[in-house]
Amino acid sequence: MRVALHTRVRADRIDDYEAAHRAVPPELVAAIRKAGVTSWTIWRSGCELFHLIDCADYARLLAELETLPVNVAWQSKMAELLDVAHDYSTSGANAGLPAVWDL
Repeated sequence: MRVALHTRVRADRIDDYEAAHRAVPPELVAAIRKAGVTSWTIWRSGCELFHLIDCADYARLLAELETLPVNVAWQSKMAELLDVAHDYSTSGANAGLPAVWDL
């Protein structure tokens, strides 16, 4: 399945956000892949961040990562950088952007 998300980085933390993503912990990458993600791309326009995730099951992804220590630590770090964060709770399973058009 494909899920699109929107988050927002704080204007004064863009450089920190991009630096963090150049050094995503390998344990987190492995956990994301193990949870069924085949691709995750983030684009930035100003402070707006757009994520496109290809995964087997988004609800499963969230459930597997929600309490995983490496993800909890990452989300804590991201919380310092973001105005709008990715909801990793299982209640966030329906938080994706609705598709308007597809070719």
